Amino acid sequence: MPPASHFLNHPDPLTREVARGYAGGAFLMDNGDGVQWYAVDRRALVPLTGAEGLHVARRLRRELGRFEVRIDTAFAEVVEGCRGRLPGAPERDGEWISPPLTTMYAHLHSTGLAHSFEVWRDGELAGGILGLALGGAFIAESKFHRVTNASKVALVCLAAHLHTRGFTLLDAQIQNPHLARLGVYEVSGEEYRGRLWDALGRDVSLGRGTQ
Repeated sequence: MPPASHFLNHPDPLTREVARGYAGGAFLMDNGDGVQWYAVDRRALVPLTGAEGLHVARRLRRELGRFEVRIDTAFAEVVEGCRGRLPGAPERDGEWISPPLTTMYAHLHSTGLAHSFEVWRDGELAGGILGLALGGAFIAESKFHRVTNASKVALVCLAAHLHTRGFTLLDAQIQNPHLARLGVYEVSGEEYRGRLWDALGRDVSLGRGTQ
């Protein structure tokens, strides 16, 4: 995967704009008024290891080996799952991933900025995470499941994968009770920007295909 500087200075104007926005600590959403930039005072970060605070309940740990991890093999399906539009995925209240944002994600995937981290069971897509990778930072935009606990498995497996590959930051953006039970914690905007800046300088690769 190219370094963050590749995307921050990308010849494609949209890729360059989005990369710079995320590198500045903002993120994209569409809350009904078109795709816009948003920022929050506190950011939710996922610990990459148990030593850092990642909490994997015993029951969930037993589930991990029942799934196969793949990267970027079903990007469009993961986006549809995150929208609540994939058969078997729960419907969503509201749809912040609007059709224009869906098209934007597809474009960013084609230029290498957006990725899907997927968990499969018995040859079927069970769940996954949509996100952007910049240097050693992975910004998770959304997740979904079609099988019980699959989105949690995806997040735990993503944390382990990122740690192995040399990433230092897994950003979940906004805290919620489900994330908190996994050990996800909040940091101030100032601390987030410092950790993001450090991560952007990492020369690492997410990898592709079946892991």
